[in-house]
Amino acid sequence: MIMKSISRVLIAAGFIALTACSASADNSTNQLKQKLAKQLPDREITSISTTPMKGIYEVVIGKRQIVYTDIKGEYILAGDMIDLAKKSSLTEQRTAELQKTDFSKLPLDQAIKDVRGDGSRVLVVFSDPDCPYCKRLERESLNGINNVTIYTFLMPLSIHPDAERKSKVIWCAADKHAAWSNFMLKDQMAEGAGTCENPIEKNMKLAESLGISGTPALIFKSGQIVSGAIPKEQIEQLLAAK
Repeated sequence: MIMKSISRVLIAAGFIALTACSASADNSTNQLKQKLAKQLPDREITSISTTPMKGIYEVVIGKRQIVYTDIKGEYILAGDMIDLAKKSSLTEQRTAELQKTDFSKLPLDQAIKDVRGDGSRVLVVFSDPDCPYCKRLERESLNGINNVTIYTFLMPLSIHPDAERKSKVIWCAADKHAAWSNFMLKDQMAEGAGTCENPIEKNMKLAESLGISGTPALIFKSGQIVSGAIPKEQIEQLLAAK
């Protein structure tokens, strides 16, 4: 029961503290890493480092999963760390840092391409045709955004039984972008059986490798990954970020 509880905490943990590493902490963190590795043999302990909170350490599980622990490795904590003086979440800052990816390495040929205006800015979106939040993103947040090239990776979720079929039909359409836009904006599905070769399975694996488990998920040129149908103003700010 204890191990199951720990697993649930690890799975639920999505936020962490901003670290402040020091050479003097190397020995203690190495010992702590070895101890946790024995206690959690089914988990990959990627790294351990100090945090601004004395006696509390950041533990990276796998690629992005983060929890806190004490120096003895006797307790595990999950949650936000807030800088009260600055009134900001160190957790959010650190999460954004860990979730960044190399935009230049994304396989854009697996996505539907939408060039608006001069197309000078770039944005990647992982989307499910049956996701209501994805439709909100298309109809509200992305509506009116110009001079951008949007690459949409079709990512049908298992919670939407017909999403995979629709994704294949859209991808196999003669005009992929028109088929996508017509369905997301007008609820008009393209005709066809969707039997052509498609990148759906590759997109799902790509999303998993990036730590993306839900839709919509946006990736900006800076490498920052943002989940949800965020407001148009926020999208504009992130498109402008270097």
